[in-house]
Amino acid sequence: MNTSSLDNLELRALEQRNHLHHTATELKTQITAVREKMNVARNAREHLIGATMIVAAFSLLSGYGFAGMFTRN
Repeated sequence: MNTSSLDNLELRALEQRNHLHHTATELKTQITAVREKMNVARNAREHLIGATMIVAAFSLLSGYGFAGMFTRN
């Protein structure tokens, strides 16, 4: 092989390494973002009022239905 083809191959290898490094860094960033978004403790804090209201409504309806089983004639 001549010198120019080796230089071209080295240049392509360098470009591919840089592209691979960039892709890996981008993937790590996306994984971090998804982990932060799917954090259970943070989501529980953010949606506490809504979840509490849903559980309270379900409990009220369940209690009403359960009590109705014993009070109907």
